[in-house]
Amino acid sequence: MAAKILIIEDTESLAILYQNYLILTGAESHIAGSAKAAKHAFAQHSFDLVLLDVMLPDANGMEVLEWINENTNKPPVIVMTAHGTKELIVQSMQLGAADFVEKPLEADRLRVTVNNALKLKRLEKKVEDYSSTQSDNGFCGMVGGSPAMQAVYQIIRNAASSKASVFITGESGTGKELCAEALHKCSDRKNNNFVALNCAAIPKDLIESEIFGHVKGAFTGATANREGAAGQADGGTLFFDEICEMDLNLQSKLLRFIQTGTYQKVGAEKLEQVDVRFVCATNRDPWEEVQKGNFREDLYYRLHVVPIHLPPLRQRDTDVIAIANAIFSRIAKEEGKTFKKLTSAAESLIQNYTWPGNVRQLENTIRNVVVMNNDAVIDGYMFPPLREKDGGSLKTTAISSQASAQPSAINRDASLVQQTPVPAADQAEFVVRNADDIQPMWLVEKHYIESAIKACAGNISKAAAALDINPSTIYRKMKDWDRQ
Repeated sequence: MAAKILIIEDTESLAILYQNYLILTGAESHIAGSAKAAKHAFAQHSFDLVLLDVMLPDANGMEVLEWINENTNKPPVIVMTAHGTKELIVQSMQLGAADFVEKPLEADRLRVTVNNALKLKRLEKKVEDYSSTQSDNGFCGMVGGSPAMQAVYQIIRNAASSKASVFITGESGTGKELCAEALHKCSDRKNNNFVALNCAAIPKDLIESEIFGHVKGAFTGATANREGAAGQADGGTLFFDEICEMDLNLQSKLLRFIQTGTYQKVGAEKLEQVDVRFVCATNRDPWEEVQKGNFREDLYYRLHVVPIHLPPLRQRDTDVIAIANAIFSRIAKEEGKTFKKLTSAAESLIQNYTWPGNVRQLENTIRNVVVMNNDAVIDGYMFPPLREKDGGSLKTTAISSQASAQPSAINRDASLVQQTPVPAADQAEFVVRNADDIQPMWLVEKHYIESAIKACAGNISKAAAALDINPSTIYRKMKDWDRQ
């Protein structure tokens, strides 16, 4: 898109001359002969650069410069004058001028000055856009600064400006749609629509209409023309979640759409043309689906241009704590509650669990904690029992801090903790020989749990696994014991 330049010059012949000088820059230039005309021009257009004469019929150029930097989108301003003094140069720079040139202006000098100012503006815009995507511990809405996620962020940065199709893979709940949205936000298409379709959630006989739209009377229930996702995403990004669930017959139509950019609404005769960027995702191995005959090989090669694999939460180091804090803050606000911080016990519990359902499971667990508790400080005992798949059955378990530090050793389908039996050395004190030996049940339980923790070298998660209970149960009981 051509840069827009406003020339504020009261001498019409000079303004037209400068306008002719700038033709070779490819810029679109406008002329204002007074401060009033300049303000009117700003109300009509957004300018990338201003050439400002100091002597105007209705105002001093310095006053106009000050107004531009206070009341507009602050385009760079190049001040022009035939009477340049040190004082004037200093004043204009203090008021935010990008450069200062003396009249009479030479064509080449003016073009070089203008090009340099525009290049600087574009560079500043890139830095601003980049900074807007960053947070203290994340990227463009995605939270986490682990090495695994930094690699993902770099792929997004590299691929964002391209039209190449992106194929996102990862376990369920890892944030594939969030990744697709980040890709859209970082691209030149960010001001247009991001349209997401879940191929697994839409009935097979309706998905073609959802993608391409339909005309009135195309089928029973089509009472009006309807724009599909393809039309809605024109100029933007079209995201197909769970792409491997799409019917094979529809995959051939999708392939043609991707190849040509054209499609037909259901029941229509004419072709529609759109400019769409394709992003898709699956929690399966797409190549394995091709080999099984569930996914077209030619469509796979069309879509699998830039692959992004999102790591599971258990392979993201301490990201889980940052994500948990962000989710707690958001959900607490949604529920009208206050969140201040996590205790070390809560952090330990979150960090030491594998989260087989990834971020989705973490979010659901956190919502439970927020709904069921009113404290602003979240402790470990507040968490519901965390369960993990083990050989097809569900088993309460936990991961020791040592195991969580070594994600490569994790087997997602097996128990992640080696049960540690509690030594029988302390069991004698629980033997009841007469009525005087009887102790309250909570005290017996306290002694036994403390013995288990001691036997596991103070590792509560490991002790909980050995006792076949959840770490949150131990933390809750500890808090109850303090109240006894």
